[in-house]
Parts: sequence; structure tokens; C-alpha cells
Amino acid sequence: MNWNKLTSEAQLDTIKAESAKHPILIFKHSTSCSISHMALSRMERNWNDQLGVKPYYLDLLANRPISKEIESVFGVEHESPQVLLIRNGECVYDASHMAISFAGLQQAV
Repeated sequence: MNWNKLTSEAQLDTIKAESAKHPILIFKHSTSCSISHMALSRMERNWNDQLGVKPYYLDLLANRPISKEIESVFGVEHESPQVLLIRNGECVYDASHMAISFAGLQQAV
């Protein structure tokens, strides 16, 4: 799995534009949280590039303001860990904590 690092608020405009071509996954990860590590590991173990989703990884401890902007732009209250599926500039699916799964993402795509 090749993560695209989300490190600036300006990338959210790019993500919105890209999501018109293919779905985008944003994974909000807290590097100090064991639940977040487990959710990330499960996603990576089950990932399949053939799904056609471009994955972005947000390190919450290093980039907290971006998470606040994601909440504002996509209208999804912040949680950690959290995944958002963006299609046509809008969040069409989100999950957090133990609800994060590749199977859930597949169904949403």
C-alpha cells in the first residue's frame, strides 16, 4: 500500500478535484494511540489497489490543523482514528475506531 502523505491544508483542494476522477481515502492516524495503530494495520493488511481508491495518510500529531480543516470542508466531526471516503468533492462514507475496515470501505465504493 502506497500512502500519499497529507501535510498541508492546500492539498484538500487537490483531493476534492481528484475525487471527481476516482475515490479518495483519508486515514486520520494518531501515532500515539494503540487503537489507531490497529486500525491502520488492518487497513494495510487488507488493502487492494484494484479497488481504485487513492489513499491519503494524515499524521494527526504532526498536522492537527489539517484535521480541523477536514472537519470544516467535508462536514464530518473529527475522531481518531478515522477514515473518510471522498467522491466528487464530498465525504460519502466515514468510520472511526473499531468500525474502520477495508470491507466497509469496499461496500462504500
